[in-house]
Amino acid sequence: MRFLLIEDNELLANAVTERLSLDGHIIDHANDLSTAWDYTATSSYDMILLDIMLPDGDGRKFLEQHRMGKSRTPIIVLTARSEVSDRVGILDLGADDYMIKPIDFSELEARCRAVLRRRAGAARNTMSFGDIEFDALAGTLKINDNEIKLRTKELRLLEIFVNAPQQIFAKSHLLNRLFPFDVEASENAIEVYVGRLRKHLGDSNVSITTVRGLGYKLECV
Repeated sequence: MRFLLIEDNELLANAVTERLSLDGHIIDHANDLSTAWDYTATSSYDMILLDIMLPDGDGRKFLEQHRMGKSRTPIIVLTARSEVSDRVGILDLGADDYMIKPIDFSELEARCRAVLRRRAGAARNTMSFGDIEFDALAGTLKINDNEIKLRTKELRLLEIFVNAPQQIFAKSHLLNRLFPFDVEASENAIEVYVGRLRKHLGDSNVSITTVRGLGYKLECV
């Protein structure tokens, strides 16, 4: 998944980036609101982690304007403010959750998973489609009781498809979701990972179909 981290504390930002990167996520870091708006104008995100006190403004204004723009991207606010009124205000502005600093990274990961599950309408980390079961936390794909351990990029790519079956994803969009800006990767890389997933799905009734001129979609066959 691709995260946007809006945080001006470099030590915290580096720690969060390092932790989430271990699970294969892509993290774009903005240390102010101006940079954050530039990122959201050019990329789509699965999750935004938002600090409140930023060098060029209040993160709550970003939250409010982001929601006014009809964006449904989940947002978790990272704040040093512990007063109930502050937390209520953050949630009323449209935040999906919040965390009080200092942050426990295991809790942050769990809260991210919980928010994403709620958005997908799921109660567990395991998602089903057709005759497959996919566990993004364990990194496994189960087909007819046969469990397959996925590599990181395979895992993140299948996660994108399973979260939106039947939706067509352009190669350029998938490239943006799987690789950071500073990594040179071509659309051929997407073809390679799609090919690997197709092999894993060979014994299931689920297929990644090529939609000529548009991209790929996950469907039951």
